[in-house]
Amino acid sequence: MSATQRQAIVNALRALSLGPTVIDFLDYLVVEAGLSHNTILAYGRDLRQFCEFCDENGVDRIEKVEPHFVREYIRQEGRRQKCESSAKRALVAIRMLLRFAKLTDLIDDDGAAVLEMPKTWQKLPVVCNERQVAKLLDAPQPEEQFYLRDRAMLELLYATGMRASEMADLKTSDINCDIGYVRCLGKGRKERVVPMGRMAIRMTREYLLGLRAKLAKSDQETHLLLSRTGRPLTRIEIWRLVKKYALRAGMPRNLTVHTLRHCFATHLLNGGADLRSVQEMLGHADVGTTQIYTHVDHERLRNIHKQFHPRP
Repeated sequence: MSATQRQAIVNALRALSLGPTVIDFLDYLVVEAGLSHNTILAYGRDLRQFCEFCDENGVDRIEKVEPHFVREYIRQEGRRQKCESSAKRALVAIRMLLRFAKLTDLIDDDGAAVLEMPKTWQKLPVVCNERQVAKLLDAPQPEEQFYLRDRAMLELLYATGMRASEMADLKTSDINCDIGYVRCLGKGRKERVVPMGRMAIRMTREYLLGLRAKLAKSDQETHLLLSRTGRPLTRIEIWRLVKKYALRAGMPRNLTVHTLRHCFATHLLNGGADLRSVQEMLGHADVGTTQIYTHVDHERLRNIHKQFHPRP
């Protein structure tokens, strides 16, 4: 998280009974756990809300946080129509906080062990077909000032399945256009190496030799994607650029940067790639996370069966 975001969370937590413990826990995550900035920021927000619930119910010390109390909090969040994934993340944050409290001898018993994760429905991701993706990649026009940068960005996102945050963090030293590989640092700072397609290599090379050399204000700037003023593009700016070109290409309004990641995985599996290879390229720790894309393919087969079978 940025210094400003962290300070805002810390200021809010200081007024809460469990706030000091949560602040120490967030510092631990930053220094020891290696989680992404966005994950730590989300945990901070979740735990601030949990601390507010604790104060409202007279739970002013970490040792008073019992499993039944946490379950009641999660049920309340469900009644507030919090989405399932957000409630699940909040429970993960609370479990990690309790384990931290046990690790630092703030509590004797870790009640997190008996807290089961809520069962969530697995939603199929939005996926576009290859023709739609081609229209998106062609959306930047050669006469536009940032054509080379934006075309290279889109080609890389689809060719590698990178997340927006990974794209924003990408350095020029992470790309080898000669052998066609890009090095990504994913969640938990885990490194993976992903091949690049021919078009991604071509557009990236043209951008590096042309527009980027003009945008960079000094040789000290190492980020790949640079703005008009020569500073690195943020993940939010990358998200907005993808949205801009998606609208121009007539794509679904709910298309995001992550949609290209879904398309990358689904199109590989539809083309015959094995699940383990796709898992490695996506940087998933659990192959079960990657299996969602096999369900996408099953949905396509079901639609074909319904359309052509004489007794659908």
